[in-house]
Amino acid sequence: MLAHFRRFAAYNKWANYRLYDACDQLSVDEYFAERPAFFGSIHGVLNHMMVGDKIWTSRLHGTSPVIALNAELYAERTALRDARWKMDDDIVAYMAGLSEEDMAGDVTYKTTSGDPFTMERAVLLQHFFNHHAHHRGQAHDLLSQTSVEPPVLDLLYYIRG
Repeated sequence: MLAHFRRFAAYNKWANYRLYDACDQLSVDEYFAERPAFFGSIHGVLNHMMVGDKIWTSRLHGTSPVIALNAELYAERTALRDARWKMDDDIVAYMAGLSEEDMAGDVTYKTTSGDPFTMERAVLLQHFFNHHAHHRGQAHDLLSQTSVEPPVLDLLYYIRG
């Protein structure tokens, strides 16, 4: 099971890099343009992914930060991209440091509303990587509404190398 999640961490980094590379081709106006999406723009969706990562990685490390799901952590897109690269490296390193015994354990945390909760680490990580895929798909769709062609992000393309 651990190899499976380590692959997802590496894939996640690869897919995020490809998506951000495409988004870097957008003009500032296109990148920040209001669009029909949960978080209002390509920047908003990418920022929300970082919010989710901050929350979940903190929980995995034993703390439960209170961050609004629509908080803007980085107003400038270069700062968001740089934070994304660091976060992706941290996620890969976190997965590399886990053992099979760690994967079989639980993570106890507080929800964003403050309620205590315990979840199996493997289930939490499954949600974590699924959250990425879900919102990358939203950003990909928003990117398809611009002049920049969205990159292929399918896991099989990553595996095929």
